[in-house]
Amino acid sequence: MPEENCTALTEFILLGFTDRPEVEVPLFGLFLLIYAATLVGNVGLIVLVQVNACIHTPMYYFLSNLSFLDLSCSSAIAPKMLVNLLAQQKTISLTGCATQMFLFAAFTDAECLILAAMAYDRYVAVCHPLLYTVAMSHRVCTSMVAGAFLSGGLTSLVHTSFTFTLSFCGSNVINHFFCDIPPLLAISCSDTHINEVLLFTLCGFIQTSTLLTIVVSYACILSTILRIRVADGRHKAFYTCTSHLTAVGLFYGSLLFAYLRPSSSYSLDTDKVISAFYTVVFPMLNPLIYSLRNREVKDALRRTVERRVFSQ
Repeated sequence: MPEENCTALTEFILLGFTDRPEVEVPLFGLFLLIYAATLVGNVGLIVLVQVNACIHTPMYYFLSNLSFLDLSCSSAIAPKMLVNLLAQQKTISLTGCATQMFLFAAFTDAECLILAAMAYDRYVAVCHPLLYTVAMSHRVCTSMVAGAFLSGGLTSLVHTSFTFTLSFCGSNVINHFFCDIPPLLAISCSDTHINEVLLFTLCGFIQTSTLLTIVVSYACILSTILRIRVADGRHKAFYTCTSHLTAVGLFYGSLLFAYLRPSSSYSLDTDKVISAFYTVVFPMLNPLIYSLRNREVKDALRRTVERRVFSQ
């Protein structure tokens, strides 16, 4: 293949979910509703945390940042996906593809770190309540969030840089609905061994280390809860953790399945379904998980609504 053909690539074609036109309009309607619910739910949760002083605590500071990451991750993927579901030419520019990959990877890695910070927050609150105000001071929480965003950005920059130094001399058709790393590696005509090692190493380190932090934190929490003699005390202590555990299970389950498998076991059609869950569906579910299973969030929402009603 001549070198000039390798460098002339200016766009990719995204195959999306299906090659059946009659299915694309119903899928567009479904994902449009999901994305609208994601916008309303996450923006609403961020505003709710900001306007209610009673929940200006480290846990809800992390939660508002988690909502921002969910909103941002979904917005990096969903608009282009919705456009392509109705478009005849399902293309994305080379720059747009690189930008989408960078944003998605950065927000996803940062979300892993924020979920780990939330688990550590619950560990300190349950296991070392007397040290809570010192261990989870505003400075510490701000540093954790800043570190999550910085780490996510740096690892994403590495992935994106190494991916787009590859040559794409053959097909420019990506068997996916967004520019993710594995389907791009699949169509490259370069040796992708280093990229696969980086993907497995960096993603593996962030995902497994944060998951280990969460598991260890909750093991200590469970041990502390079981030593509480009063049943109401045990229930209250565990109830504060159930929302986070539900979110962690859904997020890490899909993410580990998608990225920490041998390349020989990849099925891009299966990966598209899994990817749709953690890029589009999960960001919509998070506000529901924390709203429906969290008494403090529900109370804050009720107070906010009552203030609006009675102030009129």
